[in-house]
Amino acid sequence: LDSNVVRFLGKHLRATPKCIIRDHFLSTVLPIIYSLICVVGLASNSLALWVFFRIQRKPTSISVYMKNLAIADLLLCLCLPFRIAYHIGEYKWMVKCYFCKIIGASFYSSMYISILFLGLISLDRYLKITKPLKQFRIHTVPWSSAVSKFVWVGVLACMLPFVISSFNSSTQEKCFHYKEQTMTSGLMNLVAIAIIYILSLLFLVSYAKISIKLYNISQGKAKQQIKKVSTRAIMKTFIVLAIYMVCFMPYHIVRVPYVLSQIKVISSCEWKQTLHIANELVLCLSALNSCLDPIIYFFLSNSFRRAVFHTIQGRLNKTFPKPNLLRNSFKSITEI
Repeated sequence: LDSNVVRFLGKHLRATPKCIIRDHFLSTVLPIIYSLICVVGLASNSLALWVFFRIQRKPTSISVYMKNLAIADLLLCLCLPFRIAYHIGEYKWMVKCYFCKIIGASFYSSMYISILFLGLISLDRYLKITKPLKQFRIHTVPWSSAVSKFVWVGVLACMLPFVISSFNSSTQEKCFHYKEQTMTSGLMNLVAIAIIYILSLLFLVSYAKISIKLYNISQGKAKQQIKKVSTRAIMKTFIVLAIYMVCFMPYHIVRVPYVLSQIKVISSCEWKQTLHIANELVLCLSALNSCLDPIIYFFLSNSFRRAVFHTIQGRLNKTFPKPNLLRNSFKSITEI
């Protein structure tokens, strides 16, 4: 009996104190940030979809991708009120109704769908600018529509294992909060991060080649006006690249040590606390992309910019009365 008591006491004396991860200032800052992103994102993406579906009569490959990108951004914005509710303390009902898991899966699905459609837009631009004399299937509307459907189905299918594993796990006490993962789930997350790194590298390479191509065109032309137009095209190209890198790369850089801490490779409680705060902050940047994507449409097309202005002023019918003018107005989107 004495030896059993000694072993019992020794076991509990050697036990590691439980690491409690706290939100600290996040509970105050994140509701404000997410509220602003939600309002701006819902308004701008709703307007973008209205312009795409209401104004454009003849779809193009690039417009198909942008429509789907706007839909993904809109869905992400619809997830934000639940995150706001969590940070202001109204989350117990979400835990009971499994809303935490459903909204979490929807949020990340929308984010990765947005990343993939930005990649498809980049591929479309790359082929049209660097190989203008060749015809590719990606430039046809049926092909781009089929690829868009595949993206939605593929991402949702990939998210399914995470959703199932979360439902099989023990009931969590908080929503959208740091929690440990199994080794299998952690490895799946790391594979997804590796794919994003590869996509980002391709993103950089394609836009670098686009910039070189546009620069060479501008240098090869004698007319000053053509040089000026090509220079603006190069700047617009870097706007798209900058938005992608600012919104998504910080999150996936922080995500590596964050996942390692979840699978207990990083065991320090201080590091877990730091990584939790860093992860939530860079996640705001990813959500911010839903507000910045409409800015991409705005800067890449003068006609889209005019459409936005006239939509706000309620004069679309007077400005775009004929279908052929509508088709021409969206030509600049496909040309850049």
